[in-house]
Amino acid sequence: MKEEKLNRRSFVKNTTISTGALLTVPFSLEAMANNTIDKKLKLAVVGCGGRGTGAVVQALRADKDVELVAMADAFLDRVENSLKSIKDELDGEIKISVKEKNRFHGFDGYKKAIDLADVVILATPPGFRPLHFEYAIENDKHVFMEKPVATDPKGIRRVLKSGKLAEQKKLNVVVGLQRRYQNSYLSLFDKVKKGDVGKIVSGQVYWNGAGVWVRKREPGQSEIEYQMRNWYYFNWLCGDHIVEQHVHNLDVANWFIGEYPKSASGMGGREVRNGIDHGQIFDHHYVEFNYPSGAVISSQCRHQPGTYRKVSETFQGTKAVISTNKNIAQVMDYNGNSVFKYNSKGDKSPYQIEHDKLFASIRGGEVINNTEYGAKSTLTSIMGRMATYTGKEITWEQAMNSTDFLVPENLDWNSAPPVSPDQNGRYPIPVPGRYKIN
Repeated sequence: MKEEKLNRRSFVKNTTISTGALLTVPFSLEAMANNTIDKKLKLAVVGCGGRGTGAVVQALRADKDVELVAMADAFLDRVENSLKSIKDELDGEIKISVKEKNRFHGFDGYKKAIDLADVVILATPPGFRPLHFEYAIENDKHVFMEKPVATDPKGIRRVLKSGKLAEQKKLNVVVGLQRRYQNSYLSLFDKVKKGDVGKIVSGQVYWNGAGVWVRKREPGQSEIEYQMRNWYYFNWLCGDHIVEQHVHNLDVANWFIGEYPKSASGMGGREVRNGIDHGQIFDHHYVEFNYPSGAVISSQCRHQPGTYRKVSETFQGTKAVISTNKNIAQVMDYNGNSVFKYNSKGDKSPYQIEHDKLFASIRGGEVINNTEYGAKSTLTSIMGRMATYTGKEITWEQAMNSTDFLVPENLDWNSAPPVSPDQNGRYPIPVPGRYKIN
């Protein structure tokens, strides 16, 4: 997926923020873990790639009294490059100054950055998300965290536990599944709630594209540095692209149907993207998800250059059909007539809206907590990966209770990563029919 562009000035000046379909729970100001309603909010970012950089810009534009005070990443060069990009983007709009002593790098830099903040952005490779989220909530911080929220079931359980603690502490948690904050999707969901579509019985969801960047091994790199620089291609860091990208579309299916799948079966492999720089992930997945209500969702995600690109969702209800395609969201009857259409061109970016909502909730003494659906939609995508890797049917209970874990504890620069290349520089690849989960 291309890195999110930073220039969002046009979005900020456009349409007003949608207020529908977000659950907030009012509570007394005395109960707030951080009484931040009138004070300057200190912001920290952990993970300084394109998404973390963009999220900082959006956070600073969301509230007039927010200050970026700390940054952390595994690599110092990414911290410095991110800071420069933020300053360039906000030049003349918002003054940015992060003290050199508050620019942290290494595996434990996240703690130092989080300790300095009221609100934290978590945007590292997702394998680290459960650890960072746990620390932030234990230390009473409001959180924006990118999707997916984990790469293995152990991480999902850890995130759900931290989410419960956030609920008890009345801390805000927004997850970067931005379609839930997008006006076009909210308009369709409203039609579903009102019964205009009927019961959703089937659907097709897609993230088919050419693929993403590759970062080749540099001379002198240790194995762990190489894998972390080229993180998209290693499951312990990324989760495979069915988890890292396709989680968006699967989340929409869960949201509109109103439940999570009971089982998944599918197929996948590596046909095109199979070089030594492509780690261990597949380049295509096809999964059928079966839901308790009887609905069946067909899921496609593909990273193959020169193939048909499609990122969208379609759902068949007993009364009508829902579809999303680029800027157009619509409801069609079974005679092919459009009965509702929403064109989102010119709308405020949902990436901005989710930060606007987060800071408005903090200021207003309310609580948004997206942890549960963020974790369970991530688990949906992990269940799909398990199905394509094993070639078996995987149930929700199997996935949720699996003892498989991908991310080692207590990593440092001398650690051996959980997977290593063979003498030819190739990594172990899951083989359907042989690959097993516990």
